[in-house]
Amino acid sequence: MIIDLRSDTVTKPTPGMLQAMWAAKVGDDVYGEDPTINALEEKAAKLFGKEAGLFCPSGTMTNQIAIKCHTNPLEEVICDRSAHIYNYEGGGIAFNSSASVRLIHGEKGIFSAQDVLDNINPPDNHYPKTSLVVAENTSNRGGGSCWSLDQLSAISKICKEKNLAFHLDGARVFNALVARNEQAITHGNLFDSVSICLSKGLGAPVGSLLLGTSDFIKKAKRVRKVFGGGMRQAGYLAAAGIYALDHQVTRLAEDHARAQSIASILQQANYIEQILPVETNILIFRLVDKVDANEFVQKMKTENILCNTFGKQMVRFVTHHDFTDPMLEKLERILKSM
Repeated sequence: MIIDLRSDTVTKPTPGMLQAMWAAKVGDDVYGEDPTINALEEKAAKLFGKEAGLFCPSGTMTNQIAIKCHTNPLEEVICDRSAHIYNYEGGGIAFNSSASVRLIHGEKGIFSAQDVLDNINPPDNHYPKTSLVVAENTSNRGGGSCWSLDQLSAISKICKEKNLAFHLDGARVFNALVARNEQAITHGNLFDSVSICLSKGLGAPVGSLLLGTSDFIKKAKRVRKVFGGGMRQAGYLAAAGIYALDHQVTRLAEDHARAQSIASILQQANYIEQILPVETNILIFRLVDKVDANEFVQKMKTENILCNTFGKQMVRFVTHHDFTDPMLEKLERILKSM
């Protein structure tokens, strides 16, 4: 039995999801004629209170399209130093949008409205024009940390006052909504654009959605074409996304509970120096100096448990719907024996 805790991206479609994919009605989406993609885009947009949506192969693409649409060359994006758009999208902000990045040193990936105010450039030709703020919820490198509505509302207000766009990298936003018992539309109303991922905790095999106004999505569709993201009979994939939104959201609480259980086990281990607070399905911990992180990961691999290093002396576990209670019991035995 392989226990894969490297990421929630390793999930496989459930039998119900596969059946929905098999039964999907499809057409050519580049012509706008795939009924299942159209239904998914409409469903997701309505969920977050937006006018329209755009189905894309990946969250990196939806984020990069959003940045391209919200900025012009020589402008600047504000985000946390741990943000996915800065660390894990291949330098796409510079390559795709010719924009620079102003990094905020937040707490577990979360920053304040005052941080935004302090990092808006003055109207001086020596500086790039600040045009976009991006929040990531949940924060991956923050250990699955969640923004509060008050924090997001305060930043949204500043963005409106300063004429800045506000984008949500919501790769795991449903984890945050479940953990905080909040509604998608409440979050959606705070942002000019929203990216949501279907292929992490929700378990779809492929796909993310970019949501916004009709005019914004019209512009985004042109950028998607240039990025090579136009697909044809992709309704089979969209059917998985519809199933995920209908059936896979509330069960995320199970992943969160299992992550908490792992944290409780690790708190008793003498090889652990620190565990970041566990709010959702991501568990990041620091090993004591005498235990090398790479060696720890290799030792776990010999026990058929897969995980990743996440910086110096840091290891990350991510729970998901393919990580079951029997797997948790095996993991507990191995962690206690190390």
